[in-house]
Amino acid sequence: MQLTSQSLTPNAAIPTTFAFGKPDGNGQIGLSDNNNPHLKWVDVPEGTQSFAIVCVDPDAPTDKSQANRQDKAIDVDFPRGSFYHWTVANLPASVTEIAAGAHSNSITPGGKSPGETPSGGVQGQNSYTQWFDGDADMGGTYCGYDGPCPPFNDERIHGYHFIVYAVDVPTLELPESFTAGDLHGALAGHVLAQATLIGTYSTRG
Repeated sequence: MQLTSQSLTPNAAIPTTFAFGKPDGNGQIGLSDNNNPHLKWVDVPEGTQSFAIVCVDPDAPTDKSQANRQDKAIDVDFPRGSFYHWTVANLPASVTEIAAGAHSNSITPGGKSPGETPSGGVQGQNSYTQWFDGDADMGGTYCGYDGPCPPFNDERIHGYHFIVYAVDVPTLELPESFTAGDLHGALAGHVLAQATLIGTYSTRG
């Protein structure tokens, strides 16, 4: 299976229109357009009954208290973990393309709701749910796509892995507001093939 995009060039910088945050010109971060990128996948294996999608940044600092501080930089060797930006399950087998902006075309304070996506299937939580926990203005349950917004003081350029899974069942059993962990658990033993496209992003001014 192969994954391509009209929005993203493999291993190159992601355009800001597909990001949650962008450099504001003063060394900090401003909000961006938050459009999901176009994705298309081909060479789907026989027996595929649905698809799942994740977008994960494995370069996220593990201690968010260090993020966006003007008094210090986050070194490239700082401990890193996974930050999920998109989780989708149970896309119909007939869907092999998602248009740019079809699943997200703006930032929703408090997050988009769980439930059916415009392409069918269901969207689950992304990691902004935890990132904005306790934030009076932005806190909530964030589902579907919310794009890159790495800390402006991070010296590492982050990689964003868009992954499409071909699944051998039409419906994975998942909670209503499922997480990436829930999705990966449900996918175990059901993945016929997967394809990955990686883009990069930084908000360092």
